[in-house]
Amino acid sequence: MTLEELGSQGWNIRRGDTSTPVAVLRSARLDANIEVMRRFCERAGVSLAPHAKTTMSPQLVERQLAAGAWGLTAALPAQVRLLWSFGADRVLMANELTDPGALRWLARELAAHAGREVLCYVDSVDGVRIAEQAFGEVPGAPRLPVLIELGHDAGRTGARDLSTALAVAEAAAEAPHLAVAGVAGYEGTIGHDRGPETLERVDAFLTELRDFARVAAGRNLFDPDREPIATAGGSSYFDRVAHILGPVADDGLRVVLRSGCYLTHDVGLYAELTPSATPEWDLPAFQPALEVWTRVVSRPEPGLVLLNAGRRDLSHDAGMPVPLAAWRAPGTPLEVPAGAHVSALSDQHTFLRVDPSSPLAVGDLVGLGVSHPCTTLDRWRLFLLVDEDYDVIGGARTYF
Repeated sequence: MTLEELGSQGWNIRRGDTSTPVAVLRSARLDANIEVMRRFCERAGVSLAPHAKTTMSPQLVERQLAAGAWGLTAALPAQVRLLWSFGADRVLMANELTDPGALRWLARELAAHAGREVLCYVDSVDGVRIAEQAFGEVPGAPRLPVLIELGHDAGRTGARDLSTALAVAEAAAEAPHLAVAGVAGYEGTIGHDRGPETLERVDAFLTELRDFARVAAGRNLFDPDREPIATAGGSSYFDRVAHILGPVADDGLRVVLRSGCYLTHDVGLYAELTPSATPEWDLPAFQPALEVWTRVVSRPEPGLVLLNAGRRDLSHDAGMPVPLAAWRAPGTPLEVPAGAHVSALSDQHTFLRVDPSSPLAVGDLVGLGVSHPCTTLDRWRLFLLVDEDYDVIGGARTYF
C-alpha cells in the first residue's frame, strides 16, 4: 500500500495488528516538541535550522518547516541533495567539504537552481583553497557562502584558536568565488552532563565564538551582500548558545541553532541533557515520541524475557533501551515490573530482566523507549505515526 493509505487500515499497535518489531512515532508528541522549540526560539530571539540528519524524513521535515524553521542542517553532500528534494531551499551543511567533485556538483546545482542555498564550513586555508578552485571551475556558479568554524581542544573540526580562525576568514574573504557568511561552532563535544564544570567550559567556548564573530564583523570580513550568521547548538546546550551568542544580534548577526533531537527526544541521553530537564526551563518539557514495539518470543529461564528486537533495531550506543509498557493482545495492559531492565542485546533479541513472578508471557507486546534516537532512526525506513491510543494514523519514511 502507499504511505497515504496507512492511516485508513484501522490498525492499532497495542492490539497487535502489525508485525513486530515495529517502530512508531507518537504524532501528538512530535507536534508538542516542535511547538516547544518554536516558542523557545521566539522567546530567545534566535532562529532554528534543525539537524535533519536526525530523521532524514520528508514527512517530519515538512512539519519542521511548517513551524517556521529558518532552514535545515545536513552533514554530507548526499544529505543536502535529499533535503533539497524534500522542499528545503536553504541547507546549512555543518561540516567541512573538501571533496572537489562534490564541490563542483554543488556549484552546478546552485548555478541551475537560483532559489537554492547552501552554507558550508571551512576551518583551514587549505579548505578555502580547495573550495575556491572547485567553484572557479564551474561556469556561472554563484559564490559559495562559507562559515568559518571555530573548534575547541579535543573536539571535532574547527580552528583551534582565534588567530587561526581569523586567518581562515581573511583567506575566504579574499577568494573571488567564496563569500564569508558568518561563524560556526559546536559545543556538544565538550561534555556529556550539565554539571557546573561542564557548563563553565561550554560557556567559555561560546564566549570565544561570540568574540570571534564580533572581531570578524569589526574587520569587515563578512560578505556585505548577505545577513551574517553565528551558529552553534546541538541538542544538549542550546539554551547556553541562545544566552551567550544572543547578544551578537546587536552586531547585525542572526543566531541559528542546529538542534535536531528535540523532535523525537528520548528516555535516556537527551532526557537528562536537554534544557527542559533543568529547573530554569519555563516551557513544557520535551516528550519522548519514538518507541519500538516488540513481542515476547521466549521465557527460557526464570527472570529472563527474550524480545524479538535487537542491535539491528534499537539504539544502544548511549544506553540500553527502556521498557515502557506491556500489553496482551487484543488490548489488555500489563504492568511493567519494577526493576525490569534490558541487560543485553544481540542482533535480533533483547534480553529483558524481570522478577521471576512477572506475568509477561510468550506472545505479549512490550514497548521500548531508546536513548540517543539517531541510531534507532537510521535503522528503520518506515515509522508508523500513531495517536495517543496507538491507532495508526499515517507513516513517515526515512532516507539515508
